[in-house]
Amino acid sequence: MALPVAFFAVFFAHPVVAIVGRGLRTEDGGWRFGRLGDVLGRPDVLDVLWFTTWQALASTALTLLIALPGAYVFARYDFPGKGVLRAVVTVPFVLPTVVVGTAFLALVGRGGLLDELWGVRLDTTVWAILLAHVFFNYAVVVRTVGGLWAQLDPRQEEAARVLGASRLAAWRRVTLPALAPAVAAAALMIFLFTYTSFGIVQILGGPAYRTLEAEIYRQTAQLLDLQAAAVLTLVQFAAVGAILAVHARTVRRRETALRLVDAGLTARRPRGTGQWALLGGVLLSVVLLLLLPLGVLVERSLDGGLGYYRALQDVDAGGGTFLVPPVEAIANSLEYALAATAIALLIGGLAAAALTRRAGRLVRGFDALLMLPLGVSAVTVGFGFLIALDEPPLDLRSSWILVPLAQALVGVPFVVRTMLPVLRAVDARLREAAAVLGASPWRVWREVDLPLVRRALLVAAGFAFAVSLGEFGATVFIARPDNPTLPVAVARLLGRPGDLNYGQAMALSTILMVVCAVALLLLERIRVDRAGEL
Repeated sequence: MALPVAFFAVFFAHPVVAIVGRGLRTEDGGWRFGRLGDVLGRPDVLDVLWFTTWQALASTALTLLIALPGAYVFARYDFPGKGVLRAVVTVPFVLPTVVVGTAFLALVGRGGLLDELWGVRLDTTVWAILLAHVFFNYAVVVRTVGGLWAQLDPRQEEAARVLGASRLAAWRRVTLPALAPAVAAAALMIFLFTYTSFGIVQILGGPAYRTLEAEIYRQTAQLLDLQAAAVLTLVQFAAVGAILAVHARTVRRRETALRLVDAGLTARRPRGTGQWALLGGVLLSVVLLLLLPLGVLVERSLDGGLGYYRALQDVDAGGGTFLVPPVEAIANSLEYALAATAIALLIGGLAAAALTRRAGRLVRGFDALLMLPLGVSAVTVGFGFLIALDEPPLDLRSSWILVPLAQALVGVPFVVRTMLPVLRAVDARLREAAAVLGASPWRVWREVDLPLVRRALLVAAGFAFAVSLGEFGATVFIARPDNPTLPVAVARLLGRPGDLNYGQAMALSTILMVVCAVALLLLERIRVDRAGEL
């Protein structure tokens, strides 16, 4: 636990405390606690809090309404191309929010597909934000609810039908109570993601709509009001902490309340007009809601051939946006993501190993510590890096390692959650037998644990790589102008007028989408291979 605790203390707790402390401390060393009421009483801040909350609730409800039929279809129906379609459905979730915002901008924005066909524009409206959130979180419902639905024994519902219950009554009294914890867990995750939404709101919301995360960025980067930013950070941290606590409790209920069967035994071919109509409706919604924005993004990047892609090689094509050709952002992002993945695997692997070998309150607190980066504003972390890591021996502001360190903070929780169940499933007697035969702890790990968790390690590496590749909130502060990442480059291009800048943003977004999709497909292949071995 020593190295992970030290890592989080230096590169997470220290920057966050530094930036919040700078915002709330007075010049004579006192505290501006009265500032909390001043900031929270401002009408514009109250509007931000209200919009953040209600758009998260609306996004969650709309996502459940649209995605639950898809979860049922993927759980209960067997049809050609199901595996590929499941991977395609998951692609939006691993895409950076900047790419999601750019894709919907190409669909509903000025000069977008809807604008060209019917003269309809939805950018800078709340509907664009809500639809983009559905696009981003559709896979959460399919994976969380659909994964459980596929393992529920259908004979329980069939028994209720035999006893005289209607199809609706059997589903309401038998299946729905069993699914309720999974639905609640999915809803809480979606609410968490949309409550802290930044990239999507920043691109599609315009000046009229701002979430807490976007407002923290505005107060920090544009208005330089660190006091207001510190207060909003504490509010977001408290809200997200409560959400994570409820989520953890819901997950525990889901894990202990059900008896499951093999998912391969519950899926069957659709039968009857109604089932085929449901399958067709779900496929149509996937095409319109998930594939169409990505297709429009690719089409806009190819408008006029490969000109936008060629322009990425010209430093002057961005109109002074970059100090280097935009195409260099591709190599920068890959290098940063690889370094961040290595750091996340080291820290997350050690943390997961520690959690499997100890118990008690200390370990539970350590487990909660690992999840904190998901509940703190990435904008706060990024700006905190600039504030806190500016003196020897930790003067890293001019070092390239600053970006991978910030990205690794977000990757570590994914590594821990991926590896922990597999490590806990390793029979402790195997380790004990190896130790009795004289193996050192390192050799026990290398010859007992590593062969069993190798594929989980690869899956964790893939998730950490995808998350690091698309990290935007912290990176936008610390990425140097001569070394931009892909999400930062896309945001900068969208922030400047001109068709060439817009086209280059579409081209870079398409490249980023392809890289993330390839990483996801590799993960799916690893999962399938591992399932076959088991």
